[in-house]
Amino acid sequence: MVPPPDAPLPTGDLLALTAALVDIASPSFSEAIIVEAIEAELRRCDWLTVDRVGDNVVARTDQGHPRRLILAGHTDTVPANGNEVARVEGDRLYGVGSADMKGGVAVMLELARTVRNPAIDVTYVFYAREEVAAEHSGLSELYAARPDLLVGDAALLGEPTSAAIEAGCQGTLRMEIVLAGARAHTARPWMGRNAIHRLGALLAAIDAYEPRRPILEGCEFREALSAVSVTGGVAGNVVPDRVELVVNHRFAPDRTPAEAEAHVRELLAPFLEEGDTVAVLDAAGGAWPAVGDPVVQSLIVNEGLSVGAKLGWTDASTFSSHGVPAANFGPGDATIAHTAGEFVERAQLDAVHRGLLGVLSRPS
Repeated sequence: MVPPPDAPLPTGDLLALTAALVDIASPSFSEAIIVEAIEAELRRCDWLTVDRVGDNVVARTDQGHPRRLILAGHTDTVPANGNEVARVEGDRLYGVGSADMKGGVAVMLELARTVRNPAIDVTYVFYAREEVAAEHSGLSELYAARPDLLVGDAALLGEPTSAAIEAGCQGTLRMEIVLAGARAHTARPWMGRNAIHRLGALLAAIDAYEPRRPILEGCEFREALSAVSVTGGVAGNVVPDRVELVVNHRFAPDRTPAEAEAHVRELLAPFLEEGDTVAVLDAAGGAWPAVGDPVVQSLIVNEGLSVGAKLGWTDASTFSSHGVPAANFGPGDATIAHTAGEFVERAQLDAVHRGLLGVLSRPS
């Protein structure tokens, strides 16, 4: 059951609050109801300045502290897969988006509603459409329309990290390679050239790819190159004259998208001939690990947190590209995000809440 926006959400119990948020369906592009519920909660807090831009809500304290921390999380989920209703078993909550990332959103919302006088100014950012193409990002919409709302000294995203710090993130690059051939009847293939057959050597090289594993600020990143789609073929009796391959490269944040592209092109070069083409479909840079930021370092030390690299891409990159050091810190296991059995546990919700409450309670 979806509560109306003016019905208060649970407080004092993070698992119950997360369950209530899970029960408000919010697949990408359908987030209006959950945004209204969150906005209503925030507007009850007279110590917050609340702004809404589209389906994005930003709430800020203004205590005049010398530093400002941004806590950010997305409100959308992937489509439900038989898990649209929250199910609690003991201290474990199952449901779409429970790990990615309504658990993190619940922690942010609880902090916003209960920490009236933080020792550091805080900006809470609840943004839309993270689970779809970057062109639809609510965070990018905010940066375009109201960049003043996103000014900060550091950012922590509530992406699922199993209550550890995953610093920065890797970049991502998708490229399309088109190999040419010549059509012929399959009864006389020697009269043409099979473009699909040409893929064999290239796919073998991709399969044998040895990724870099650079260590940056003590965090080991692990790059990857994968073939993610193949399209080709004309008819069952025609030798194909064209095949399209899309590859995805995940690269460490010590490389720019342009450098990552040059690296992939160098690998492709021995397999390309006149008439073949290579094009970038999309690219997003990574984020340098923000473990040296005073707030992030305080969180790590005081909570005794393990620190690793974020091998996926997150909006830590978006903040980093705007000069805001960013890291990921949230409840839930990223390896089961988007699955039918996705879940989050009370212990991790409480651990992330405790860690962030400590940050908000200590002068930076």
